[in-house]
Amino acid sequence: MSSTVEKIGATFLDLIETMAISFSIFLVVYLFFLQPHQVNGQSMVPNFQSGEHVLTDKVTFKMRDPQRGEIVVFHAPPDAHCPEGTGCDFIKRVLGVPGDTVEVKENAIWVNSEKLPEPYIPSDYLILPGNATKGKGVYLGPNEYFVSGDNRPYSSDSRAWGAITKDMIVGRVFFRYWPVVAISTVGKASYPEPF
Repeated sequence: MSSTVEKIGATFLDLIETMAISFSIFLVVYLFFLQPHQVNGQSMVPNFQSGEHVLTDKVTFKMRDPQRGEIVVFHAPPDAHCPEGTGCDFIKRVLGVPGDTVEVKENAIWVNSEKLPEPYIPSDYLILPGNATKGKGVYLGPNEYFVSGDNRPYSSDSRAWGAITKDMIVGRVFFRYWPVVAISTVGKASYPEPF
């Protein structure tokens, strides 16, 4: 009888130890390397749908700066008016990097007086300026980024509340893992010269 109790106790302790190690590894990965996020809303349609799940790489931007065309997750700025205490994060595309001047005119995004070609969004999308870009260009200082959703008519982004700073960025979206039919890597958009 005591032999059986000892075996059950040993098995239980092994299980607890395995769970503790697994949880510790998960916690380290979650806090320092990768973080899952869920896309909420229509701001990235047609390239991301509401309800899709993505993995965010939290390491890359510690070694280099975000690049034009990358999809990033960042903490929403105060002017985005997220409900208090929700830990609101946004997913958007980087369109302007430090040193750029970004304008919204003629149904397009202009970077340094050049129209940014964006084949990843439908040509019939209406691209209007917001409060931060109405009638003026936005100059991006050191560590400032201009971000926008791909679904321009339905995106709250830098057109409305201005640039975000690098310290607001959680990481780079690199993998879509749910739903299963949408599993894919997520790369950055490439642009011709001079971008």
